[in-house]
Amino acid sequence: MSNPSRRVLVVEDDPVINQAVSDRLDVEGYDVVRAADGPSAVTAFVENTPDLVVLDVMLPGFDGLEVCRRIQAVRPVPVLMLTARADEADVLVGLGVGADDYLTKPFRMRELVARVAALLRRVERASDLAGRRALELGDIRIEAAARRVWCGEDEVQLTPTEFDLLLCLAGSPGAVVTREKLLAEVWGWSGASGTRTVDSHVKGLRAKIGAARIRTVHGVGYAFETGDAS
Repeated sequence: MSNPSRRVLVVEDDPVINQAVSDRLDVEGYDVVRAADGPSAVTAFVENTPDLVVLDVMLPGFDGLEVCRRIQAVRPVPVLMLTARADEADVLVGLGVGADDYLTKPFRMRELVARVAALLRRVERASDLAGRRALELGDIRIEAAARRVWCGEDEVQLTPTEFDLLLCLAGSPGAVVTREKLLAEVWGWSGASGTRTVDSHVKGLRAKIGAARIRTVHGVGYAFETGDAS
């Protein structure tokens, strides 16, 4: 059972899915708050300060992408998006507005619970970074304790997942990190079923820090390069 002090906001306009997800998370020991449209989701977020948000993309009022933008502007929080489409462009838009992970409908409830637990574990691990010194790799500066990144003089706004992904890659500059290791270290998953998730997040990270800074090793994984981006 999970820590009952962890609060999860479930935002889903389909009442059957909303109820099923809420009931399962309740059984797992989470304190669940529910919403069914964009405006009520933002209100529920402000009033209940959840530790994580499970957020459907298609919502009445305004969509999940706008919900994500608004809540991240209030307070950074892990967001697991639910989408009816696995189109890469849609996924990248979601990641770009602050989502940390996504599930494509229909999904297995067991997988949703595992994703929620992994995201919350990653937040808990953030406190372990407090004693780390800043990393300076080429023109990239990473302050692990403050979870802030600069490219040259410009600060780059990363999602929590993008930051952890960058930190994992930058911890061994030039070395290839397999997708499986990234899944284990960043997402807390023990299998290779989420390699597309890694690829999508790498693409989003490249868009923010420069494509040349992350080298693809086809069929294996990725490596952080310290040279200037082209």
